[in-house]
Amino acid sequence: MSDKPVIGFIGVGLMGHGMAASILRGGYPLVVKGNRNRVPVEDLLSKGATEVETPAEMAAQCDMIHLCLSNSPQVEAIIRGEDGILAGGRKGLIVLDATTADPTSTTALAAELAEKGMTLVDAPLGRTPKEAEEGTLDAMIGCDDATYRKILPVVECWAGNINHVGESGSAHQMKLIMNFISMGYAALYAEAVTLGAGVGLAPQMIEQVIGSSRLGNGFFDTFMKYAVGRDRDAHKFAIANASKDVRYAANMASDAGVANIMGAAIKHYFTLAEGAGKGDHYVPMLADHVAEMNGLDLAAIVANHAKS
Repeated sequence: MSDKPVIGFIGVGLMGHGMAASILRGGYPLVVKGNRNRVPVEDLLSKGATEVETPAEMAAQCDMIHLCLSNSPQVEAIIRGEDGILAGGRKGLIVLDATTADPTSTTALAAELAEKGMTLVDAPLGRTPKEAEEGTLDAMIGCDDATYRKILPVVECWAGNINHVGESGSAHQMKLIMNFISMGYAALYAEAVTLGAGVGLAPQMIEQVIGSSRLGNGFFDTFMKYAVGRDRDAHKFAIANASKDVRYAANMASDAGVANIMGAAIKHYFTLAEGAGKGDHYVPMLADHVAEMNGLDLAAIVANHAKS
């Protein structure tokens, strides 16, 4: 019988599956709640996880629950629902929310859980599903010092770069800053390769010159793996989720009374792509959409340059 805390996990999708598998590798008992895609659930069950039907059932038997969902309304439903965590949880339960969420919602949920003797930790992520599977994600943590010490051994199962940002809500604020920067890169790179193609510079040349200069970075590399290498799996993060994140960042700026001029331009690109039915495409595919807006076929330009 393990003396380690029982860990629950809701949201075993692209990121969540790797995180959950890493928790199992760390020797923790794991309870999952299934969803429509049974493949990651069945894989975790084959590795020793058990399954429950409702968040309330999970909350009744777990010491700590991870949430890795798409947005704040989903988190709110899991916590506040009729069969939610508040309905089944007991005093001492810790909920780690790895969702990129609205900090205003996070603060409200933390207060509601605290009234029942439970604790909400915001623990959003950085990097990609590849690092989730490897257990080397970036993690930003928002909670008090005592809770941080308690959760750290579990977080270390799935994260290699861990920053305790501050109190509850602060990590979700930090994550919005991170995604404001990264989605800003995506919009900038999409426009740059389109501009280059429009004046006769192939994306391959932009990748070569910028990638070998001080302007190169990890995000540039994965973006160009698709824009030039046409690797669809280079960065598995949907445009719809990116669009949601930059909206949350814009709301945060508005609430703080801070100008968000760059954010408005970034948001416009992602809103247009989502409105054009590209929401389920991955973020580097924004390059194709921006090129299409300008009457260019980026894939054909890349292929023609490769032949020359």
